[in-house]
Amino acid sequence: MIFLKFSPIIIMVAALLSGIEVKVAACFATIYGIIIAMLVEKRKFNEVTNIVYEGVATIIEVFFILMFSYAMAEVFMATGVGASIIRISLRLGLTSKSVALVGFLVTAVLSIATGTSWGTFAACAPIFLWANHIVGGSVALTMASIVGGSCFGDNIGLISDTTIVSSGIQKVDIVDRIRHQGVWSILCLILAAILIYFTAVGMHFPDNAISATEAIEQIPEDAWVTLEAERPSAVALLNQVKEGVPGYMAIPLIIVLGFAFKGLPTIICLLLGIISAFILGLGAKTIDFMTLSELLFTGFSDAGNHSVSMMLWAVAFGTVMNMMNAFEPLSRFILRISRNVRQLMFNNGLLCIFGNLALADEMAQIVTIGPIIKDMTDENVEGSEEDMYKLRLRNATLSDAMGIYSAQFVPWHCYVVYFITIAGSIYPLHQFTFGDIIRYNYMSILAVVSILILTLTGTDKFIPLFGIPKEPQVKLKKKSNVPIS
Repeated sequence: MIFLKFSPIIIMVAALLSGIEVKVAACFATIYGIIIAMLVEKRKFNEVTNIVYEGVATIIEVFFILMFSYAMAEVFMATGVGASIIRISLRLGLTSKSVALVGFLVTAVLSIATGTSWGTFAACAPIFLWANHIVGGSVALTMASIVGGSCFGDNIGLISDTTIVSSGIQKVDIVDRIRHQGVWSILCLILAAILIYFTAVGMHFPDNAISATEAIEQIPEDAWVTLEAERPSAVALLNQVKEGVPGYMAIPLIIVLGFAFKGLPTIICLLLGIISAFILGLGAKTIDFMTLSELLFTGFSDAGNHSVSMMLWAVAFGTVMNMMNAFEPLSRFILRISRNVRQLMFNNGLLCIFGNLALADEMAQIVTIGPIIKDMTDENVEGSEEDMYKLRLRNATLSDAMGIYSAQFVPWHCYVVYFITIAGSIYPLHQFTFGDIIRYNYMSILAVVSILILTLTGTDKFIPLFGIPKEPQVKLKKKSNVPIS
């Protein structure tokens, strides 16, 4: 019986490992799970599907957030918000000692503005790898730095699909989640920046300098062809950087981040971003009303085609598994080795890393492991609603951070494969390897190690808004009180 209940997970993993897309794999696993649920729970088809529909209905708001986040990303890219961020950051020029650091900071900010690590890397790698080549810096340091920076916004960005999905699965507000991890994330960013700078200084490079325009002009034609095929938006962004956009086009990002940290609802923050980018874009002559309509249509369509459909099937799958209490054996095992709530949360983080290793896809890990750690926490921990909400915030952060950052520790992960493929295509003078991704990837190393240590030891209380409730505010239920399937 236990194997039957858990078998939908096996179907999901097998489908993912065979190369099937997450949303299709979740569809297969959900349909199979419904059949199993009918058998083991002795329920009719209509009963099971009605429960699934009710589960999906609880996250309708997330679907709207996903659509508006995709739309805002399109508007930000088209109006020049992303290009202005790069141009402002590069006005002082690049040297062999600063190219990796500037690349790291630029990709970190741009990934927040666009919500995509892959798109950010595709847009910035040509600039910084060729600039690094010209000034004589370290290819490995620059590569690892722009990879780590590109992933920053994926973990904390208001419009990142992984941020939205991981928060939706844990049923926490995205703005609350960003505020919860904001100081911790920024501290990791600062420490990583310091390490990158002193590493570059320690390599004793000459002080050659170059501008962003010069770096873009050095990009060979073959690299442009590759980018056009893989990431057309990256080509548009590079052209905007080269041709120039007004500096005030960075204001919409400041507006969005400012109102998000003030605690405004996510939908309002996204709408303010779209409206401000449109108004300023009119002044910069980078957009008109018809273009805005087309960008909104593209954003809504892309969200529906990718994240919304994937999220729908992921929640449906989780609902079926919860109905069967399928994760109860795993919950009991982790509870058995966890002596307190902090150990349980720490083990949740380790489980996310294991899921990333097994599935080699950050979103697959989030939608597969996310419901498991949510149920383990909800069913095995006692505490007030406020304290339980804080634990769900930590679970959302763990699920996303381990999905994004621990990906760089896995040579076969889709992240690593993508970064190496793009880098090798646009800068063929170097044979990129897994070592180039991880050797100096201080951001990923700091993020993964620090959140696990802070969670386990309780030292997260020293970071504003990041601490989770301590015993006895929250405590594990007695084993006799743990639900039995």
